[in-house]
Amino acid sequence: MTKAIEPVDNLLDWLRDAHAMEQQAERMLKAQSERLEHYPKLKARIDKHIVETEGQQRRLQECIERLGGSPSTLKDIAGKLMAFGQAVGGMTMSDEVVKGAMSGYVFENVEIAAYTVLVEAANYAGDELTAKACSATLKEEIAMAEWLKDHLPEITRAFLARAEAPDLEAKR
Repeated sequence: MTKAIEPVDNLLDWLRDAHAMEQQAERMLKAQSERLEHYPKLKARIDKHIVETEGQQRRLQECIERLGGSPSTLKDIAGKLMAFGQAVGGMTMSDEVVKGAMSGYVFENVEIAAYTVLVEAANYAGDELTAKACSATLKEEIAMAEWLKDHLPEITRAFLARAEAPDLEAKR
């Protein structure tokens, strides 16, 4: 007979996953921001989201510790390695800014899904503090995804205009 898994056990595991995901996000965002030269609105919004992401990591760590756990070092390392690989891959694309914005939009939607699950799991486990923390993060992720969706056409137009000008660099 298998042992039942308590809701708080799943919640704690998913919080660790989210912590690793936010570390990956921070690395990707910082790499993208450092490379952006010709897209000041995008860079400013990414820089704002880096600050939000750092706050999200702190909230997650507080939730994990309150539940008696600690972040998963292995998951955090894996997330950082994935982010590094994505950053290096982006450097080689001639349309780096457009692909980066598209990837950012996709990643934000993965985060939205993760925090939607975390809010529900925290509510189910009766952990109001974690539900509140994850709800705050969910709002930030939704705002970032909406910003990217709303600005993808503008980023695309700016890239195309720069790409057709022989004396301008467009990729970043």
